[in-house]
Order: sequence, then C-alpha cells, then structure tokens
Amino acid sequence: MEEALVVGRVITNQAVPSLLGQKLLWIDPLDESGERTGNWVVAVDTTRSGEGERVIFVRSREAAESLENPFTPVDAAITGIVDRSERNQGN
Repeated sequence: MEEALVVGRVITNQAVPSLLGQKLLWIDPLDESGERTGNWVVAVDTTRSGEGERVIFVRSREAAESLENPFTPVDAAITGIVDRSERNQGN
C-alpha cells in the first residue's frame, strides 16, 4: 500500500464493461517523507474519495482484486481515505 493525494478526476467516453460506473481519479503518490512525487497515476476509486484528499492505494494485481470483477484491467485502486498519518523519521 502507498499514500497519495487525489489531484483530479478522469472522464471517459468509452471503457471496458467492467469499468462502467467506476470513478477514475488522478492521484499523485507521496514519497517516504510525505511529499508529492509528481508521478501521477490514474486509479479506480473504491472509497468515494475526492480531490484534495489523502488516500491509500494499491497497484498491480491487488488493484484489480479490490474490485467486484477481479479481472478488470486496472493498474491502481484507491482502497482507503487517510484521516491522519504519522511518520517516524528515525530510530
């Protein structure tokens, strides 16, 4: 799992049937220090998150398995909304 910031919405006019009705969002993954990386990713939203929210997401096979149809062709899926995040910056 990784953290990201939702930065926008993706609107499509065609999609594979298993993506119909799914919301797609642009997310900007966060690095180890919680800073935006600038390497935006399109992720299917399973949480009803919105722009400006900090989220948890998964990639690869785990992304598809988070959907009703685990054979949906997705590379990233938002699986949680972060309420608070604490990072230990050292030992």
